[in-house]
Amino acid sequence: MTKKSLSLRWLEVFQLISKLGSIQKVSAETGLSISTVSNHLRSLEKALDVDLVDHSRRPMGLTPAGTVFSRHVHEGLMALKRGEAELRSGSWQHATDLRLGLIDDFDSRVAPELFRHLSASLPRCNFRHFTRPSHEILDKLQSQKLDAGVATRPPDHFEGLMEFPLLRDPFIIILPPSYDGQVEDLTKSENTLPLLRYSRDHTIGKLIEIQLTRSKINLPNRFELECNQSIIGLVAGGSGWTITTAASYYRARRFHENTRALPFPGKSFARTVSLFTTNVYPSTTTRLIHNTLQNLIQQHVTEPMISRFTWLNDDFRTIPTPPE
Repeated sequence: MTKKSLSLRWLEVFQLISKLGSIQKVSAETGLSISTVSNHLRSLEKALDVDLVDHSRRPMGLTPAGTVFSRHVHEGLMALKRGEAELRSGSWQHATDLRLGLIDDFDSRVAPELFRHLSASLPRCNFRHFTRPSHEILDKLQSQKLDAGVATRPPDHFEGLMEFPLLRDPFIIILPPSYDGQVEDLTKSENTLPLLRYSRDHTIGKLIEIQLTRSKINLPNRFELECNQSIIGLVAGGSGWTITTAASYYRARRFHENTRALPFPGKSFARTVSLFTTNVYPSTTTRLIHNTLQNLIQQHVTEPMISRFTWLNDDFRTIPTPPE
């Protein structure tokens, strides 16, 4: 008797069941009805003549045979996705789609130049550009709603993405010109000038809070904002001081005349800004994007910032591309 061929849809449904552990969750994820998901699973098990899932467990667990098979299904589906990505954008000249997310630090100067360069190198490519916070860019990459994204490396672990470091971006402090006290006094609880914090929902805010905790600095949380421009603008108006990065401060250039930038008092720290891609995105296009970004960030961000604040010279720099 001839065995029935395996359906790609069955395999995709099985992979989701092995990941989510619930037919109901797979139904919600895919938009398929619960009965359709169950039928796909039963059809796969019947075609293989083996039980892949232990239906008596909640969440549903894989049988030993299902565990072995799931590894092969994952590898096979990843290979298919890589093949599709290579066909769509395997070489620079033949790339057809690019969904790219950028943090707002590079939105005004780097982004327009980036897309001008890429449009010349990828003449058949359709571009979609998104400006989002780092954590949203990484979430969209992991759900495959973006092909590539420039974001701050998060403090916690992330899976399923390739990282290509771009920039070492040191944290600095920004003061209003009216402040005439000692810089070290800012981190003392009795200091009356409030710290204007970045939202802890954002990666930059989390990194700052981690460093403050490590340094045993405990300051009142009176102001917490999402917008970089608003924070620097409030500092310029004398409403407080802030901890930001060199690149974020450079983006707020219109406030430079009414603020002072100084090194962070105590142990220095920095964020890493990287290009992230899905693990199926073609390496040739990734390298093109990465190299272009490095050149533009150096030209439009690090060099002009260092020319004004020479004390940043050793810390604020692009990260060299590792050899292939």
